[in-house]
Formats: sequence, C-alpha cells, structure tokens
Amino acid sequence: MTEKSKRGFASMDKDKQREIASKGGQAAHQKGTAHEFTPEEAREAGRKGGQAVSKDREHMAEIGREGGKHSHKNQKDKTDSE
Repeated sequence: MTEKSKRGFASMDKDKQREIASKGGQAAHQKGTAHEFTPEEAREAGRKGGQAVSKDREHMAEIGREGGKHSHKNQKDKTDSE
C-alpha cells in the first residue's frame, strides 16, 4: 500500500480546509468577483443536479433503502419507549 502524502489541501483536517475556503470566499466578495446565485439560477442548478442523480437508478434505490431503514428505526424506538 502506498503511503499517504502529508502535503496539500486534501490532507489537511476538515476544519482547516473550511477556514481557508472561507477566507477565499470572503476575499472574492470584498473584491466583487464572487458569484451570487439568483433564486432562478439556484432553482435551475438544483433541477439539473436532481435530473443527473436520478438517472442512476441503483443510486436512487440505495437512497430509498437507507431512508426506509431510518424510518423503521424511528418507529421501533417509539414503540420501545411506550
């Protein structure tokens, strides 16, 4: 197995990544180059993403199974506490 590199953004812990990314976003807004989605743009992007994900039937089936497991777990917890 190859040894994992300890360099670069991806090897940093998640909090450090978030901190650096946040600074970049703040700088872009101050500079005036940040893109802010309008509600229409956001809606269109969400629609396109949903269409892309839903084409993968196996992925959608897995999502449904996970949801069912969580739903049934919650029902069991409620009946156990009564």
